[in-house]
Amino acid sequence: MRVLVAGATGVIGNRMVPLLTAVGHDVIGLVRPGGAGRAPVATGTEVVIADALDREALRRAVREAAPDAVVNMLTAIPATIDPKRLSRDFALTNRLRTEGTRNLIDAAGEARIISQGLAYAYQPGEGPADEDAPLWRTGTPRQFAPVLDALVELERLTTQAGGLVLRLGHLYGPGSIYSAEGSFTRQARAGKVPLVGGGNAVFSFTHADDVAAAVAAALDKDGVTGVLNVVDDHPVPLHEWLPAFSGILGGRAPGKAPAALARLAVGRWGVAFMNELRGADNARARLSLDWRPRYASVLEGFAADLSAETARSL
Repeated sequence: MRVLVAGATGVIGNRMVPLLTAVGHDVIGLVRPGGAGRAPVATGTEVVIADALDREALRRAVREAAPDAVVNMLTAIPATIDPKRLSRDFALTNRLRTEGTRNLIDAAGEARIISQGLAYAYQPGEGPADEDAPLWRTGTPRQFAPVLDALVELERLTTQAGGLVLRLGHLYGPGSIYSAEGSFTRQARAGKVPLVGGGNAVFSFTHADDVAAAVAAALDKDGVTGVLNVVDDHPVPLHEWLPAFSGILGGRAPGKAPAALARLAVGRWGVAFMNELRGADNARARLSLDWRPRYASVLEGFAADLSAETARSL
């Protein structure tokens, strides 16, 4: 199968392209102008150049590639995000999730569409959310509202085209903010990530390799459409995984900060991110895709990844 990967040079794309190639697909990497120089696509992969926000250029590139399936991993998320200015920092990603997705679907013709969504946009509540749980429409932090609107539009466009949305958890793995040299890791190692207001948010994580494996599985199952949570098996509260993560790094234990004081520094979204997020349930993805996460728990994944990266650097 000819598979076009939009976002082939990103954290996910760098793990996905080699895997899809290894299992026998002809992979074409869609790269924005100048993108391949900063983060090269895997050696031997066919590449087409186009800006996803340039409708005509994208149409020409995709038609030239003639894919059977299009994997939409388009994002432009900064390595470091200011929670008080989340809508500013996600502005380009929001456009890619709306305009970019629309342009990609229009250009793809009859090709199957698989898009990247988020599994931590559910309305806060008790227990892991399945795909039928409502999204965060009540009491939504102002800075998160445009991010959620863009995600809803991406899901509408993808499912309307008969495609599949993979709702991903907090992404970790090589090249992510949680890698050995990632921005979050540097902050945690220095003890600069406090537990705000108790750190009661529940996180579902997704390793980049698990996204790649889920896409590979989905390409083999034409009848799977709609939305699926592609996350690990065990959602973990922030007040559990952050101290463990700091311990793996050999860094300082996280301090504590009252929510009212922290809101001045990180805003309503920053406090909500640390206290209100709801984990997600992956049962439907496991059944529909015959897929399993590489690591059942993110704590296993953190330990394995960071140990491997440290060993490679010696």
